[in-house]
Amino acid sequence: MRLAMFPLFLGVLLLAGCGDATPPPQAKAPPFVRTVAVAAAGDTAFGLSGTVRARVESPLAFQVGGRIARRAVDAGQHVAAEQVLFELDTRDLEQAVRATEADLAAAEAALATASADLVRNRQLQQRNYTSEQALQRFELAQREARTRRDAAAARLTQARNALGYGRLQAPAAGVLIDVVGEAGQVVGAGQQVALLAQAGEREIEVHFPAGATPPAEGEATLADGASLPLALRETAGAVERQGRTLRARYTVRGAQDALVLGAVVRARFRSAAAAEGEFVLPLGALNERGEGPRVWRVKEGTVSPVPVTLLATDGDTVRVRGALAADDRVVSLGTHLLVDNMAVRELPR
Repeated sequence: MRLAMFPLFLGVLLLAGCGDATPPPQAKAPPFVRTVAVAAAGDTAFGLSGTVRARVESPLAFQVGGRIARRAVDAGQHVAAEQVLFELDTRDLEQAVRATEADLAAAEAALATASADLVRNRQLQQRNYTSEQALQRFELAQREARTRRDAAAARLTQARNALGYGRLQAPAAGVLIDVVGEAGQVVGAGQQVALLAQAGEREIEVHFPAGATPPAEGEATLADGASLPLALRETAGAVERQGRTLRARYTVRGAQDALVLGAVVRARFRSAAAAEGEFVLPLGALNERGEGPRVWRVKEGTVSPVPVTLLATDGDTVRVRGALAADDRVVSLGTHLLVDNMAVRELPR
């Protein structure tokens, strides 16, 4: 009886094992992406942020090292020309002046002695009591004493100048943008302790993307909606390493009373006629993963990266140059999720 039931029990186990089998995996459908057609760039306007700067900004530092004894100003303070900003502890500088004064007095005494010896020996030589060679030695001693006197006088002048350098004065009227020196701090010669924005002309500093050419003219839009014309004054000679941007300075034409140092304003420029290979895309289409800016072109249901050069940006759009063609379709949203040759499905337009 037991042997007869064994085949039945084995069949039940086989049926149970078949019921627990994992179904074969199903292929994942390609994700949907939103795309946009590439448009050729034309003669358009674009905007960038600009910072209000002084025409002349002077880093201030002591010409001698020492310990700051007094700080007389604060950041944001208006100062007049020749106003004292900082003072050093000048005790060592005063002792240096006294030491060089003593050196000068000794050198002058030595020169007086050498001159007297020379006069006396000239008289003896005229009477043939000394030789010509002996007289030349006294002349040489006098010249040497005079040289030492001149050197001591020069050192005294330097010591007195150094004592004067113990007071840091404003080179011109203006506003102190930053003050970093503190009383009790020991500073070295040339170490910046303040930054002075000199009074007078104000400028707008704008950073353009690498590869872009700063336009010759533009306009700045202030917080109250007022516009001031801009004229290009200078362009940096090289692209900045950190931000890969090109710095440009624009002179502000007209009234400048509304410009506050350090304020951020909207600067608008009109780009020149677009060159071949320049396109306008939505900002979301631009993607950068440490390999430079690029966009993702959709072709036959797959995406591929296309390197581009960023020329300008204006709110929601960017102006780029790259190996694209008009009416190419690129992904406009979610580019950070894409990989090369990835299958995608375009959302309805």
